[in-house]
Amino acid sequence: MDKDALVFVAGHRGLVGSALVRRLERDGYQKLVTRSRQELDLTDQLAVDRFFRETHPDYVFLAAARVGGILANDSFPADFIRDNLLIQTNVIDAAYRNGTRKLLFLGSSCIYPRLAEQPIREDCLLTGPLEKTNEAYAVAKIAGVKMCEAYRRQYGFNAITLQPTNLYGPNDNFDLNSSHVLPALLRKFHEARQQSNPQVVVWGTGKPRREFLHVDDLADAALFLMNSYDAAEMVNVGTGEDLTIGELANLAREVTGYSGEIVYDTSRPDGTPRKLLDVSRLFGLGWRPKIGLREGMQSTYEWFLANETAAV
Repeated sequence: MDKDALVFVAGHRGLVGSALVRRLERDGYQKLVTRSRQELDLTDQLAVDRFFRETHPDYVFLAAARVGGILANDSFPADFIRDNLLIQTNVIDAAYRNGTRKLLFLGSSCIYPRLAEQPIREDCLLTGPLEKTNEAYAVAKIAGVKMCEAYRRQYGFNAITLQPTNLYGPNDNFDLNSSHVLPALLRKFHEARQQSNPQVVVWGTGKPRREFLHVDDLADAALFLMNSYDAAEMVNVGTGEDLTIGELANLAREVTGYSGEIVYDTSRPDGTPRKLLDVSRLFGLGWRPKIGLREGMQSTYEWFLANETAAV
């Protein structure tokens, strides 16, 4: 991307969008366009069309989405499928019709079948049933991937799609009713230490395995691919390493300085047994993550402590 190009980051206040803005600003991109939800409702087709007609961004990072953890996904499936389908459809179509040179769409590793062969290759998409607890969100994201592919095939629109693994970092959501597992564990252990609680309850058995990528590494990969990748095939973005939820809980206990007991509530759902991405395509292009999990969790916890009032 040219440093003087007009770049629209959709969802700039979220976990991913804010990381993209930090990275783009650090690399000298001066003409960044952002809009808050109050300024531009991306589910409103007329508003999105008007924005693109007036702005004509050269590049678009589509990081805006309704997101949440297992509880939120399972509780509000209609909201997740509706809002994400609207956001994606409106932005991708308006970008194409208004001359955007390239669009990067961020999907999710949850688009893959629940029992996909591990590690999960990009060509596993649509080869088996999805995880029921986040099926609505996954279907919406699959539709976004297929829309990018269709617009490329029919119109020659340069849209690339990334499938990131589980993300975490500054500006994460620490609300225990809607957050993902890593920030939820950090908050649980933090509050247990503050309140001198003898134990922390963790959902499920602790046996499922998950992969985690710091959001600043994702932003680095997204900019790398926006500058160097133009193929139709989607790209997994992760570390290529995973650990059990139990191991993650122990790491969160260590980072927060909590000394009590961990208890597993096996009446709660585990979700997908394992979700490790095959990142050979991305690594073959020359990109590697830089932030280790222990280091990343420590810096995320420090961000939480500095922003605790706003974060909860």
